[in-house]
Amino acid sequence: MKTWTTIRFSCAACALAGHVAFVAGGCASDPRSGYSSESTFPAGIQTVSVDVFDNYSTTPGVETSLTEAVIKEIQRSSGMRVVAQGRADSTLRGVVTSVSLRRLSLEPTTGMVQELAVTVTIDFDWKDVRTGNTLASRRGFAAADTFVPARPTGEPLSTGLDGATQRLAQDLVNELRSAW
Repeated sequence: MKTWTTIRFSCAACALAGHVAFVAGGCASDPRSGYSSESTFPAGIQTVSVDVFDNYSTTPGVETSLTEAVIKEIQRSSGMRVVAQGRADSTLRGVVTSVSLRRLSLEPTTGMVQELAVTVTIDFDWKDVRTGNTLASRRGFAAADTFVPARPTGEPLSTGLDGATQRLAQDLVNELRSAW
């Protein structure tokens, strides 16, 4: 004679097995055609070299912090290894074309700026070194972040730049993922 506990356990096990079969059956072998556990980066690309971005803006040092952020983001989220040029399957090159500030809010009594947005804009190319094919190429690719230079916060421009370069690095790696 079956008890209610045994029956409930059997029903739960059947429901779990059905759910697993449903989810596994819904996965695609190609990430471009549905849910998949496969990488969303090109199959033959295992390594990438990242050149230090050129800087055509008037903001010194942004190219270095952006390059570091891109390398860390590739290592963190892509499964590709970052290696020296000459040993890589692909190369990522880019140019910081501009860094701009935009006023977001003013202090109503003094008219002083309270909050600013800093936008970093880049152009980049990701190429397969073996074939010479361009895997991804974007112009005018930008990300922004805000900071509060007004007192009492008194955040420096570098706070906004750090946030913008981190966001830009994440967006760039996501763009590499979706571009192919």
